[in-house]
Amino acid sequence: MPSADEAARAPDTRRAYHFNAGFLTNARVRRILTLAGHDLRLGKPGASDDVLVWGHSPYAPRGEAMAEATGAQLVRVEDALLRGLLPGRIGGAPLGLVIDRKGMYFDARTPSDLEDIIATHPLDDTALLNRARAAVGRLKASHLSKFSATDPSLAPPEPGYVLIVDQTDGDASVRLGGANADTFREMLYWAAADHPGAKLIVKTHPETAAGARSGYLQPDDLAGYGDRVTVLTAPHSPWQLFEGAIAVYTVSSQMGFEAILSGHRPVTFGQPFYAGWGLTDDRQPITRRRRKVTRAQLAAACLILYPVWYNPYDDRLGQIEDVLGALEAQSREWREDRHGYTAFGAWSWKRPHLRDYFGRHGPFSFAPSAERATEGGRPVLVWAGAETEELRQSCARKDIPLVRVEDGFLRSRGLGAHLVVPLSLALDDLGIYFDPARESRLERLIAGAAEMPAEALARAERLVEDVLAAGLTKYSVGAKTTLPDTEGRPAILVPGQVEDDASIRTGTRDIATNSDLLTWARERYPDAYLVYKPHPDVEAGLRIGLVPKDVLAKADLVSRSADPNDLLGQVSRIVTMTSGMGFEALLRGVPVTTLGSPFYAGWGLTDDQGDIPARRQARPSVTALAHAVLIDYPRYMDPVTGLPCPAEIAVARLAAGEGFRPNRMLRIIARLQEWRGKRRALKPRSENLDR
Repeated sequence: MPSADEAARAPDTRRAYHFNAGFLTNARVRRILTLAGHDLRLGKPGASDDVLVWGHSPYAPRGEAMAEATGAQLVRVEDALLRGLLPGRIGGAPLGLVIDRKGMYFDARTPSDLEDIIATHPLDDTALLNRARAAVGRLKASHLSKFSATDPSLAPPEPGYVLIVDQTDGDASVRLGGANADTFREMLYWAAADHPGAKLIVKTHPETAAGARSGYLQPDDLAGYGDRVTVLTAPHSPWQLFEGAIAVYTVSSQMGFEAILSGHRPVTFGQPFYAGWGLTDDRQPITRRRRKVTRAQLAAACLILYPVWYNPYDDRLGQIEDVLGALEAQSREWREDRHGYTAFGAWSWKRPHLRDYFGRHGPFSFAPSAERATEGGRPVLVWAGAETEELRQSCARKDIPLVRVEDGFLRSRGLGAHLVVPLSLALDDLGIYFDPARESRLERLIAGAAEMPAEALARAERLVEDVLAAGLTKYSVGAKTTLPDTEGRPAILVPGQVEDDASIRTGTRDIATNSDLLTWARERYPDAYLVYKPHPDVEAGLRIGLVPKDVLAKADLVSRSADPNDLLGQVSRIVTMTSGMGFEALLRGVPVTTLGSPFYAGWGLTDDQGDIPARRQARPSVTALAHAVLIDYPRYMDPVTGLPCPAEIAVARLAAGEGFRPNRMLRIIARLQEWRGKRRALKPRSENLDR
């Protein structure tokens, strides 16, 4: 929920005049300013109007002169402290702005709105500070920064070094923070002198690494320190660099602010916005800043109270939590896909959305065969069911990553067999979730979730509440159903499955058919009211798994078209081989008996009758399990904007049915596929109707 300060900050619409082309051409900046109450105009302002300038850019003097001449209010605009995935010169739109009516946060010569907030705001609201702490936790856990195109898989240097932060030559925060090129050389000297014998790690700015701008520290400056100095140009995560650093030295970089949030007391040689509040070792103090604040208070001011955030999914002003969710999704996409893929094993109808999902940040192509998949040297993306031992060995010989892809657990509003495009897909670099013979990435995430921090659990709890309130399941299809009076008998749901499904082939042994499943359930619970729900793909004749009439008679009710959510709300237990409905039952507090080894079994949450891998020793809560399954493992694509999105947006779209426009050609193909499947079926469809 927004704080009172956030709610009050939305101003009435004011005429805002500008005098540089950036406010005309940058659509995202214009949109955020408009939503924030600025009526952008060209022309001559009046004394009651605003004049907008971009920070202290070379074009800002035009607006400054006009504001002084007319008596209009000068307003400075800049990117927020979490800009987005990439710097503006490299690409990408901002996810937030700072709109400052007093100054600019990086200009130490005069106070800014941010300085005023830190100096005068009580910063004592428990809810506000808890939000700040939770935001910092997510920044660390997801390796987010002002520019979040960082790769945590890059190995940081050996711990015990001094981290020295370089900046881009001409950065306004250097000039307006009382520093210059000599200041960087001075910083380097004192970092070496203060820590004799320690390695000196110089971290360059992303724009420097990309060749867009040069840095301050040049090779000649570093030459005198010999092999003590290592320059990092790769996109290392700042949070990992902080972990191994014994000290952090900066002039005015925002990495100094992030160093504070990581627990450091950085040494500052300029006068950045985070200096002077008792959290830094300032070699150039700012005497007017006298208040001492905590890290949480500083984070609350800088990340919650000062910026104007934008929600790109709903095209409205947002909150820090919206931006964190967007950045988590965008940065994950960049990290996993930046080296590109050669894809193999997907049906032709799936290929366009696979390219949309995984082809934005690197080369992407489809291989005609498993043998050809490794020729390009890129990571191989294989649909999990098409993985072969030969492909695994080929990738291993060539040291090429093999990544499996499967549908996520909140997939769509419609069945995959009907060629409904999924909004979630899961990548797995270890195994795949439905195969218990080997560890999967999901299994590792579930095991780690047992130690999940409270803030993450709270997020998962809210997400589960939204899922349940909307009645969502994997496919979110089915008719409303009310079970008949069971006359006191406990109702037990037995969901049928596709018998040649990979989860059955790899995750079951003794009980591997729907007939055996239903027979086992009746023998185990002779007095129960058994509700058998056939799998829709089986009923349509597309996959195998029909139950003979004599076995089907063991059920008290055959519910073909019911909404799984409705059924789960009316039964006292579910008995399954490996169905994902078992996970959905756990979310709803329904006890689950498993006869196979589904991904949710073996963690102390289910009655397990199958063979469970001994490695599943962790004991996560259902909420922690939900975080791993719904937040950490899948990737989501917003069907409305086409952007990678967090789980919360996916749930909102599924609940509202937004963006799920039927593809006409895919519907025709699905109809033909269903017709052919029925003709091929070895057994006729049972004539039993819901009874």
